[in-house]
Amino acid sequence: MPTRKRQLPEIPPELVGTVHVTPLDRIYNWARKRSLWPMFFGLACCAFEMVGTFAARFDPSRFGMEIMRASPRQADLLIVNGTVTKKMAPQVVRLYNQLPEPKYVLAMGACAISGGPFKEGYNVVSGIDKFIPVDVYIPGCPPRPEALIHGFLTIHARMERESIRDLRWYRKGEEADTSVPVPELGPDLVDWRLTEQIEASQPEPVE
Repeated sequence: MPTRKRQLPEIPPELVGTVHVTPLDRIYNWARKRSLWPMFFGLACCAFEMVGTFAARFDPSRFGMEIMRASPRQADLLIVNGTVTKKMAPQVVRLYNQLPEPKYVLAMGACAISGGPFKEGYNVVSGIDKFIPVDVYIPGCPPRPEALIHGFLTIHARMERESIRDLRWYRKGEEADTSVPVPELGPDLVDWRLTEQIEASQPEPVE
């Protein structure tokens, strides 16, 4: 059975020029997408393109994004820009956990997406999405500022499709916990979400 589209109340003719009726989701998403604060955080050469994007030529203040926060507690967009080494991956995950909800992650450049030219290297992670959820991918080595701005607009388009009733950060109980286990750096990275699979794959000890 098709869902019935909710109808907005009609406005009296004498109030048409002064009153505007719109769904709450539209106001909520409009306010959020025009106040998206990225974190001032860089890993490698893609960070220079990110800094260039926030200069006067491209003017990100058009989107309300001119303020880059140095603290994850005050930001809601994490731009992973550059090579993620195994030594740095736990710190990136820790920063992601410190971002308040609602938060979004943008993987900028081939290295952040898949490891880039260092893929399968002994000290490079083959994609940050192995550890934290990524909302938008921007390929390139490095991507130009125009590509990063397109990524911002893609996140804005995603915000417009979200509804307050479906967002995870308004849920209660265990569903509201969006934190990610921080991997530990030993001989290699250990992701504690895969502990049972790692134990099952171990051979039986020989007596």
